[in-house]
Amino acid sequence: MTPVCVTRATGLSSSVRSTRQREIALRHRGRSHRTQERSCLRGGEGQVKEGGLEEQSRQDAEADPERDERRRKLRLKAALLGRSRGGQTSKIHVAGERKCRPLAFVLTAGQAADSPQFVPVLEKVRVRGPAGRPRTHPHAVAGDKAYSSRGNRGYLRRCRIKAVIPEKKDQSANRKKKGSKGGRPVSHDTELYKERNSVERLINRLKAWRGIATRFDKTPASYLASLHLRASIIWIKDRNRSSK
Repeated sequence: MTPVCVTRATGLSSSVRSTRQREIALRHRGRSHRTQERSCLRGGEGQVKEGGLEEQSRQDAEADPERDERRRKLRLKAALLGRSRGGQTSKIHVAGERKCRPLAFVLTAGQAADSPQFVPVLEKVRVRGPAGRPRTHPHAVAGDKAYSSRGNRGYLRRCRIKAVIPEKKDQSANRKKKGSKGGRPVSHDTELYKERNSVERLINRLKAWRGIATRFDKTPASYLASLHLRASIIWIKDRNRSSK
């Protein structure tokens, strides 16, 4: 199997935010209609009880704000949406091969860190051959410094996968401070690391679809379906080119 490169991408979900605003407007509109009906029934024949509509509207506006905030956060968590300076965002963690073709996706909220998703992405890699079980362990994995952690390197070592990940400066300084207890220095194949740009080009190919570059899907299942559809198109086009 060719080496796998791991990285991440982000997409702004402005459509989901506008959908949420429309839901709030419709909900408050429905409340005001129901309030008017109740007030008419209390006041008698077609007469609205004095102050009833205004009082009920004020009570609805002053309803438990903490409860509404908790519900909003739960909805965002279920939709895999996170907060950042750009608004509500999602992050795509993708594994790709040398020829800029995707192998696996993991979707998280926008503020989620990159390093904890390293192993989940690699565990989703399945490459089928002409016969036998699909291969799950590549020859090497290339990633940027964000994935340089002891846990990720230990996972690659247990799976007998070559790690092509440079070491962070602070990690190198801490290791040197410990002396012989810090362990051996970390090295990586610089020539193989040069091919990590293939996954950056893969992200550009994925973002050629506007719905992936800017998330319009409300549910994470729909967004992942778009990613898998785009990945299938990329594989089919490359296979057709190579067969000609």
